[in-house]
Amino acid sequence: MATRRDFFKEMGMAAAGIALGSEGKLFAQPLTSKEWSATKGDKIKIAYIGLGNRGEQDIDEFAKTNMVDVVALCDVDLDGQQCQKVLAQYPQAKRFRDFREMFETYGNQFDAVCAAVPDHIHFPIAMMALKYGKHIYLEKPMTRTFLEAELLIKAARKAPHLATQVGNQGHSEANYFQFKAWKDAGIIKDVTAVTAHMNSPRRWHQFDPNIYKFPDADPIPHEMDWFTWLGACSFHDYSEKFHQGNWRCWYDFGMGALGDWGAHILDTVHEFMNLGLPYEITMKYAKGHNDFFYPFSSTILFRFGARGNMPPCDITWYDGLDNLPPLPKGFGTSQAGSDIPTTNQGTTPVSELNPGKIIYTKDLIFKGGSHGSTLSIIPEEKAKEMKDKLPQVPKSPSNHYVNFLHACQGVEKTRSPFEINGVLSEVFCLGVIAQRLNTQLFFDTRTKQFTNNTFANALLSGMPPRKGWEDFYKI
Repeated sequence: MATRRDFFKEMGMAAAGIALGSEGKLFAQPLTSKEWSATKGDKIKIAYIGLGNRGEQDIDEFAKTNMVDVVALCDVDLDGQQCQKVLAQYPQAKRFRDFREMFETYGNQFDAVCAAVPDHIHFPIAMMALKYGKHIYLEKPMTRTFLEAELLIKAARKAPHLATQVGNQGHSEANYFQFKAWKDAGIIKDVTAVTAHMNSPRRWHQFDPNIYKFPDADPIPHEMDWFTWLGACSFHDYSEKFHQGNWRCWYDFGMGALGDWGAHILDTVHEFMNLGLPYEITMKYAKGHNDFFYPFSSTILFRFGARGNMPPCDITWYDGLDNLPPLPKGFGTSQAGSDIPTTNQGTTPVSELNPGKIIYTKDLIFKGGSHGSTLSIIPEEKAKEMKDKLPQVPKSPSNHYVNFLHACQGVEKTRSPFEINGVLSEVFCLGVIAQRLNTQLFFDTRTKQFTNNTFANALLSGMPPRKGWEDFYKI
């Protein structure tokens, strides 16, 4: 049985890009569908970490594929009401509160992992999955710190036979294929500016921005493994203000509205425009700025340099109920995306401006929503003029979950692997540092260091990991 002390040694096989089949056959390349069936069976044995709220939704989506066999369930709060539906659905699955114990004692029973957990625990779970040779579907944002994204990208590259997928599901839907087709056809070109906006009531809290310390301790829910919930973070007393989605609001645990929604709004722009990392990140506006949780409203400017024959591009991010961006003439109405999942905070209410983006090029302006929502050309008169020039957009061959499972089989490649989504996650990490310091930062994209702020450089890696979690940060 592997232990926490020696499990990182197992990276040797992964670093060589070699997977061991059930009959001792070595595979240096992804398995074909036929090989998969011969060695593993038709269904992929999967373990779920995080059973409530978004985790429950992911589990339901995987169930719809009829391609998985659920063998393990893990959640630090197994007694919580939010876990009971999934526990009842899979009574035969082995149950764990600590994901480390699940990998150590039961890792030979499953092939893939899906993790839908607070942002701060994404990194150790994903790192352990890769070390143990497991395919990993990880909810977005990929990581909470820039260093964690760097390490996961490196770890994924050392294990090319393992499928990695970040859960921005719109990256397998209509917007992904439309954006690529329009870019390849020269319809989307010379992008100079993007406005990204998230101004609906979802994800905002009512905490006091004048706080001077973390919340007082509340009783820990019955049998909840609070120390595992904290992961590598420094110790905090349990508080209801950290639990059930509230963790998104705190710098120590979440990535705020930018990390939560940015992956659903800016993913295609970032990938297909080859934006990479910004050279400037400037906090233009912050309402309710404090040392503990994210501002109620933020405006953040990201500036990207020229790439090949593509011009420099500015992305301006707007969040907050009272922080609407300027809209171009002919913008029209704002439609809520039909594929946006609900949360424990309720459905997404209709707001004056639903989450989305405005893309400005030298010749055209595009309007789009979040997740899989497609782009439209504005104003309407221009859209009618361009109608016959638009290329046919191919349909998605598989949704995000099937795409991941097909990648586990070696049939497809994942559309949002760590190597691609990791850089987008790093952009958000830089944005969060600007939010936290409420300042203008200049970033050297070659050295991956800030050039004007020592404190910001310290935040690239965050606080040192808590005792017992140090090895996760070693490759």
